[in-house]
Amino acid sequence: MSDASVLAPGRDDARGPRTTRQWVVLAVAAVVLAALCLIAGRWQWNRYESREIEIDRIENNWSAPAVAVDEILAGPGAVVPESDVWRPVELEGSYVTDATVLLRNRPVAGQNGYHVLVPFEAGLPDGQDIVLIVDRGTVPLGSDGSEPDAVPAPPSGDVTVVVSLRADEPASTRGAPAGQVQAISTAQVLAAGADGADWAEGRTVGAYGALRSETPAPDVQLATLPKPNTDPGSHLSYAFQWCIFAIGAIAGYVLLWRRERGALRGENVSAGDLLLASGEESDGEGVRARRPARERRPTAEDEEDALIEAQLR
Repeated sequence: MSDASVLAPGRDDARGPRTTRQWVVLAVAAVVLAALCLIAGRWQWNRYESREIEIDRIENNWSAPAVAVDEILAGPGAVVPESDVWRPVELEGSYVTDATVLLRNRPVAGQNGYHVLVPFEAGLPDGQDIVLIVDRGTVPLGSDGSEPDAVPAPPSGDVTVVVSLRADEPASTRGAPAGQVQAISTAQVLAAGADGADWAEGRTVGAYGALRSETPAPDVQLATLPKPNTDPGSHLSYAFQWCIFAIGAIAGYVLLWRRERGALRGENVSAGDLLLASGEESDGEGVRARRPARERRPTAEDEEDALIEAQLR
């Protein structure tokens, strides 16, 4: 009979018991794996909290009454505060139709199309005026997909618009055809216009507006922009899953250690033993009963003594 058979009866395994060094390596690996899982879980938790803050801001600001634009953007160069993102504001002025630019690669509700971006010149009560990019809505792809078949014009003359304020997006590094952009960055949108950005120099703000309404109404209405998404996503469930993986890494190491130590004593140790570590188990009738102690296995010396006693009888 081989040593492996003695260590683990019923197993065809020639491997001997692990050394202390091997157990240390396994322990370090389990701890590192658990730590990485906890880091990933923490990252998902942070994303969940950030998403919850964003959802609260959307729900609070989207339904708030519109205020005059100068209550949030006091003048040229102003940046929309994070707490006022999605807040509706009212502007009076006119569209600069000749500077219309299209935003590409930004589907809405799963539908491909182009966002129509038009600069809006608005006067402020203190005599200043600002230029704000307005996302008026979307138009479908054209017959060849490179541009829309038609872009309906905004209302002409004096117009009153209500927009939801959005933070200016970072400039995109991706190229785009003439008259198109890949991000709603005020500088890039103005630069992509027919006359460039010089005409708006010193009057821009660090924000753009998602159109809610315009008076008078245009001759042809664009597809309206939808309410922002408030789905929290799966970040919370992912955070809990990573925590479970971390616990599993440590529990797996403990189980492996207990099974090998049990094999050295001639025992069969399973995952259920971890749950029965208190020494209690069910008797089949819903009653917890104490397990009897294992019987000591007879040694070779015991067997020899029993054989001598039998011969003397």
